[in-house]
Order: sequence, then C-alpha cells, then structure tokens
Amino acid sequence: MTRHDGRRPDQLRELDLQPDFLEQPHGSILYAQGRTVVLCTATVEEAVPRWLRGKGKGWMTAEYSLLPASTGERTQRGVSRGRPDGRTVEIQRLIGRALRSVCDFRALGERTLWLDCDVLQADGGTRCAAITGAYVAAYRALERFGLGKALPGTVAAVSVGVVGGEPVLDLDYVEDSAAETDMNVVIAGDGRLVEVQATAERDPFSRELLDRLLDLAASGVAELERAQREACEAPSILTS
Repeated sequence: MTRHDGRRPDQLRELDLQPDFLEQPHGSILYAQGRTVVLCTATVEEAVPRWLRGKGKGWMTAEYSLLPASTGERTQRGVSRGRPDGRTVEIQRLIGRALRSVCDFRALGERTLWLDCDVLQADGGTRCAAITGAYVAAYRALERFGLGKALPGTVAAVSVGVVGGEPVLDLDYVEDSAAETDMNVVIAGDGRLVEVQATAERDPFSRELLDRLLDLAASGVAELERAQREACEAPSILTS
C-alpha cells in the first residue's frame, strides 16, 4: 500500500523538533510532525493549588488551543466565545493526564508545572503532537531548575487507524477524515499504555485489529522517543 503522501503504512511523518524556540519560558519546543506544528512551553511556578498546600508535593496542568489561522477556516478564540469548547477541554485534560502519569510529584515539591500547547498549523494528530512536544518542554524546564528527578519516565503519543482497509501509522488530516477506524495511543517509555482513544467510524473492529493497531502505535512511539531524547539532551541556549 502506498499512501497519498508516499509514506509506507508504518512510517511517521517527517519530524522537526526545535528546543528552546522561545527565550522567556523555562522550557519550550517548536514541534513539527509533517504539516502539523505545535508550540509547546513549560513554566515552573513556585506555588501549588490550595488543595495541595502543605502536602509536600506539586502539580502539573496543561492548556491547549488552536490558533485562529491554524486550520482551513478561521478558528474563533476561546476568549471570544466566553469559554473553551468541549474539544479543547478534552484535549488539554488528556495532555495533563499523559504528563502526570510519568511525574514524581514529591520530587517536584510544592511547585506547579504549567504546560501550554498552541497549535500553529493543524494537519491531523494535534493532540498527539502536543503530548509528545509537551514532554520535551517539561523535561527542559525541570532540568533548568535541577528538578529532573520529577520526571523519571517518558511519554509520547501517536495516531493509528484503518484507511482503505489497511492499518496505518500517524494519520494526517486527509487520512483521518476518511478513516474507517481511528485511534490515539499514549504510551509511557516502559511500554505501558497511558490512554487509548479508539473509534470505529464505520463497522466495528475486531480484537485482532486492535492488537495490530497497538503494535503499530508502539513502533511509532519508539521512534518518537528517540527524537524526544535527542531534543531533551540538546545543549541549552538559555540561562537560569
């Protein structure tokens, strides 16, 4: 099977990770996966929510947004609507859950790590790109303050699906809109599943197909983790 962009069924889109893309955040990365581009930043705050005060552990939370010009039609800003839409809330909760699954909050201490993921250009897989990029931003922010032990594990995410009857990795918008089955898979560095969001857009899918898609996702995440590691270990251009 040859996909519309020439990729193999098990091939990721081209990756381009640019750490320390901004100077002001404690950690940042411009994360591009094909034509999907997400700016992820991480900020360490010396405070925790009221319900965590005095407990000796920290917190991590995420926010996500599509910039107005990131899609084919202008996306209205949440502030203009008066509140974020349901999709935005669901995705930012997913990002937070994914990163919290590999965080040691006692090692973080009474601090909050804010993760902000802004989609500059959307071509499918924005939530997965946000998770994968946010991990790098979080790692670099924590390392900057000597808090690397607060992030002992890794996490990344990728989409898989069935397009034209064939399982494929890392769907772009064209494939996602035509998929018979689509799935977002979040996997920790030790191979354990953090979250699986799977939908049969047409006919129900079998357990055998589910296993094939999970194996495909695992291979993609392994490649994403290699790119994350390189970006995490890149020399910093920032000073504390």
